[in-house]
Amino acid sequence: MTDRAGAPQAGGLRATARRLVAGGRGILAADESVATMSKRLDDAGVPASAQRRRTYRELLVTADGLADGVNGVILCEETLRQRFADGRTFPEGIAGLGMLPGIKVDTGTAPLAGAPGETVTTGLDGLPERAAEFAALGARFAKWRAVFRITGDLPSNWAIRANAHALARYAADCLQAGLVPIVEPEVLAAGDHPLDRTATVTARVLATVTAALADAGIDPAATVLKPNMVTAGADAVPADPASVGRATLDVLRATVPDDLAGVAFLSGGWAPATAAANLAAIRELPAPWPVTFSFGRALVSPALHAWRGDPDAVPAAQEALLAEVRRNTAPAPVPA
Repeated sequence: MTDRAGAPQAGGLRATARRLVAGGRGILAADESVATMSKRLDDAGVPASAQRRRTYRELLVTADGLADGVNGVILCEETLRQRFADGRTFPEGIAGLGMLPGIKVDTGTAPLAGAPGETVTTGLDGLPERAAEFAALGARFAKWRAVFRITGDLPSNWAIRANAHALARYAADCLQAGLVPIVEPEVLAAGDHPLDRTATVTARVLATVTAALADAGIDPAATVLKPNMVTAGADAVPADPASVGRATLDVLRATVPDDLAGVAFLSGGWAPATAAANLAAIRELPAPWPVTFSFGRALVSPALHAWRGDPDAVPAAQEALLAEVRRNTAPAPVPA
């Protein structure tokens, strides 16, 4: 791939991308939308508000020693603009704690015309200007998520191509603004399909995304991929971690370039223990790129339920987060 989109700052962008996946450490996804985060707070018995969302996310990122297992933290726009209790902005505070601050820049999904039951991710309108502003506010990387459902003959080729094109445009806009793009094409686990069906669909999706990124001139060495692990559907007989590891690496080796900066897997809604076991199995196999995690719920759910809005429970909540981070942190894998 050429480097048209990121040429002005290619060296710095590549260095940032490498740092995001370095040392066996991962990325904390604390980027739930206001609506999603509010619902999770409510479900945990914490009345939702902007202040409580801020308090909860500060609790997470200030856990003592978080940087020992986390290289970067993805924020939503609300949090990016908020401040720590000591007055520092979230990007300043996160950077001061030894991690890279990032930002989710997509605006969710919308129905895709001509594809009943399928969606396309939105947020491209005005993205160059927003990306430049986020970089000025201190963000160092960005994330964009596309989702694909497995049902019957879905996902359609049209939905895959439309979302791949949007991911490529997003990546180009972010590189131009000086932000490393995390490219997240997620094949959802919902359903009763077997592992081999997930493998086939994931391979189609990743091959199409890789081609779109190449067409846009995106530098793979300045890009982090955030894919799903190849598992059976959530309602199917589960595959063992070793099978997940082999299938996942087989698909990735066949579809993504060896000079990608790294692969940071999403947890896909799996229970923390399941996500950690599958990640460990993937890491046991040789790969040409660093392999790590970019988990949200699998890291933070125990912390939220330990906290439940109680100031006295902050230490217990932070230790719950750190325990999950430690479970998923590993020595840097040796490239094949």
